[in-house]
Amino acid sequence: MSVSAALLSAALVVLLAYGVIVYNGLVRLKHNVARAWSNIDVLLKQRHDELPKLVEVCRQYKQFEQDTLVRVTEARARVARAREAHDVPALGAAEAMLRGGLGQIFAVAEAYPELKANEHFMQLQSRITALENAIADRREWYNESVNVHNIRIEQFPDLLVARLFGYAAQPLLRFSAAEKADVDMKALFSA
Repeated sequence: MSVSAALLSAALVVLLAYGVIVYNGLVRLKHNVARAWSNIDVLLKQRHDELPKLVEVCRQYKQFEQDTLVRVTEARARVARAREAHDVPALGAAEAMLRGGLGQIFAVAEAYPELKANEHFMQLQSRITALENAIADRREWYNESVNVHNIRIEQFPDLLVARLFGYAAQPLLRFSAAEKADVDMKALFSA
């Protein structure tokens, strides 16, 4: 075997090894994004299961605002549809609507001392608040995983392997400007 053939063979082996390393790294990133989404999905499902209980407890108080309960129920359905379809942009919008409705339920509950004193309501409020905090943490982890994935598939020479195997950018979980704005406490408590 000539020196040039040996050098060419060695270069091909190094190139192949590099391609395998890049591919395995991309696979790991893809699965990190999927795992991050699954973590959000689990928490959304848990919250989805808790919300009807909260709505039912509130419904027992006949004077409780039915419009608020309808909005929460509708938002819950939108979140479920977006979650099942893995529609990240729709999930962001539905989440904004749901969190607004939950905030309004908790604010309106202030006007009902017997509801605020209801042990079941307090447990559900605490559980949903804990789920909201956990969802926020998982959203952050999801966006970080997506960001690392998207950067990696755009960097040279990794983008060559990414394009070869059909890797595409994943969507970040974004929120509307209205959702990022300060909460109007006066509007919440006047509802």
